[in-house]
Amino acid sequence: MIRGLFVGRFQPFHLGHLYVVKKLLEKVGELIIAIGSAQYSHTFKDPFNAGERIWMIRSALDAELDPRKYYVIPIPDVNDNRIWVAHVESYTPPFQIVFSNNSLVKVLFQEAGYDIEPSPLYKRELYCGTDIRKKIIGNEKWEHLVPENVAKIIKEIGGDKRLRGIIKKDYVYDAAEIDSNNI
Repeated sequence: MIRGLFVGRFQPFHLGHLYVVKKLLEKVGELIIAIGSAQYSHTFKDPFNAGERIWMIRSALDAELDPRKYYVIPIPDVNDNRIWVAHVESYTPPFQIVFSNNSLVKVLFQEAGYDIEPSPLYKRELYCGTDIRKKIIGNEKWEHLVPENVAKIIKEIGGDKRLRGIIKKDYVYDAAEIDSNNI
């Protein structure tokens, strides 16, 4: 059986992510969903902690997929690209293929001998974590962009209020950080 790796921050897990996971599971027997930058939370770029992201992903996927087909594993950053692949390997079951559109991720895993395939993109102009976070902050409609269970969790944990509070109080606004390339 082939096992694949799909890395993302999932801030939050949205309908584009759900589409990608379903498509990737058509190619592999099992999928490891690696939550990158797992140690970060309570910032505009990373408002949700690892446990909240695991909860969101599992809640969305369990509603539609066989939970025996995927793993959700948080991976904290090591801030050293030379050892990052080994670091990821130390947190995950073995995998044979990596799905990514990130050029650095592709280079690092290719150099380590892994097969790389691009992740499918689905309505990227609509399903973008940065834009969803901006909508939440602006009190715009955002719930239709994430699985229903994810919207419920965000509201249950006060994630919408958290995001607005981060921007209003302790967060120093950095326009470079808040752009559509930071999903």
